[in-house]
Amino acid sequence: VQLQASGGGLVQAGESLRLSCAASGSRSGLNRMGWYRQAPGKQRELVAVIAGTDMTTYAASVKGRFTVSRDKNMVYLQMNSLNSEDTAVYYCTARSYYGLDYWGKGTQVTVSS
Repeated sequence: VQLQASGGGLVQAGESLRLSCAASGSRSGLNRMGWYRQAPGKQRELVAVIAGTDMTTYAASVKGRFTVSRDKNMVYLQMNSLNSEDTAVYYCTARSYYGLDYWGKGTQVTVSS
């Protein structure tokens, strides 16, 4: 399975950004898709994931600001009210129904204050 993310960039604090990720090559389907992020000097952390079409999980730090959604093998992350603590490399992830995890290469999000 290949995951290709896009939509990262440089924004000002308070602005919005939308990440997209396209999954290809899955023969058995993908159970869960979503996003993790890794800031400099920190461990990779969950941002938001969606299982099926509507079962979502969010990190406490982004709840109410970020929205994860899915359309077949596409997953999106709408990020509103961005702040400097959201600066990180964002990784698209997917999990097959067999429990195998896949990762994209990551896209940089930088929020200037």
